[in-house]
Amino acid sequence: MEEREVRNKFWKGVVAGALVTALFGLLAVGMAAGIWVVAHNVGETAGQTDQTSENAGPSELDMEAIKTKLSYMKRLIDEFYLFDEEDYMEGAEEGIYTGFVYSLKDPYSTYYSAEEYESVSEDNAGEYCGIGVQVSQNVNTGIITVVKVFKDSPAREAGMLPGDIIYTVADIEATGVDLSLLVSDYIKGEEGTTVPITVYRESEGDYIDMEVYRRMVENPTVESAMLEEKTGYISISAFEEVSFGQFKSAYDELEKQGMKGLVIDLRNNGGGIVQAAEDISDYLLSEDCTIVSFKGKGVPDNTYYSDDGHEAEVPVVVLVNEQSASASEVLTGALKDNDAAVIVGTKTFGKGIAQGIFTMADGSALKLTTAYYYTPSGECIHEIGIEPDVEVELKKELKTMIEIPKEEDNQLAAALGVLARGEEVVREELLESVGEEE
Repeated sequence: MEEREVRNKFWKGVVAGALVTALFGLLAVGMAAGIWVVAHNVGETAGQTDQTSENAGPSELDMEAIKTKLSYMKRLIDEFYLFDEEDYMEGAEEGIYTGFVYSLKDPYSTYYSAEEYESVSEDNAGEYCGIGVQVSQNVNTGIITVVKVFKDSPAREAGMLPGDIIYTVADIEATGVDLSLLVSDYIKGEEGTTVPITVYRESEGDYIDMEVYRRMVENPTVESAMLEEKTGYISISAFEEVSFGQFKSAYDELEKQGMKGLVIDLRNNGGGIVQAAEDISDYLLSEDCTIVSFKGKGVPDNTYYSDDGHEAEVPVVVLVNEQSASASEVLTGALKDNDAAVIVGTKTFGKGIAQGIFTMADGSALKLTTAYYYTPSGECIHEIGIEPDVEVELKKELKTMIEIPKEEDNQLAAALGVLARGEEVVREELLESVGEEE
């Protein structure tokens, strides 16, 4: 146990987050994007200028040449720029840093000014003052889409639906804006105030204006119920610090009620704190199973193992879809590769990289991709995803529903069918189908 704590010291702050995805990765309002590794402070180097080298390699910058060109551009602006100089000078330096990081062409690496970093790094602990939605951003187009509308939320009261495209927020065009900043600076706000939002609803081919109230919104990360045939059901909407404790309480309560099988629902879960996913995996797996490994550049390699002495005594099915990402894939991969669960649904998103946060002396920060993570089988699922054992597409008419009744949920029905037929029977059928394909 002591050795594990030493291994985990650096990775304690890893956040397998709700991400800015290429398709529909989730971002619960108020959460930060990406798998975050809280790394060392680099403030002691902030403000220092690299020395120019005549023999600078292709990966080095000629700082003197850059300084000369910027100075010339500044003179041109001073002499010819039509509008007030104050309109651009205030953000010029921050814009240079932003552009530098943008040149990496990595949608998960971002520069935050001191004000931006303070805003996006607020700890919401599952409760925040906002409108009650989960949103996603297409990293190719910058388009932001509503993935989930919470029950009893201001967004639901205003008529917002899953699938709505966020067009403007407070007169700011949303497309292309950093998702974390859009959430923290425009969607969130003082309780009791309103925020004007315009959405595009494809099913109606029209733009819809809404005035949405902000208020404290509670988004419990774990919900549970006992279904038919003593089947336990636990839904995890995001991985936060409280999620493992909530999951354990839910599991233990279902066990007391005589649970004979368990469905874990990770659909529409874009991630969160990887420690929560690791702890839940540990609680379900037998001793000394590999959970996840990290390998990167400039950060120590690390592997998580199960060692808490507890394991699931009932068959488990995990429900996933294309919006299950990051920490969700850590848990899914751990259970699948250790033959501890049958995976049902559609292929997961495929975010298998980690980002580190490096803070500067002036309060600004750089979020930078630093590592890949690997499932127990040694596979890196980045841009690949995890294939379900039993593929089932959600019915089209259910995709825009705010809350899908369990009796109408065809993916849940498939998961219950797996448990009813027996995990061993299903696995034998899967092995036979693989043999036929070969």
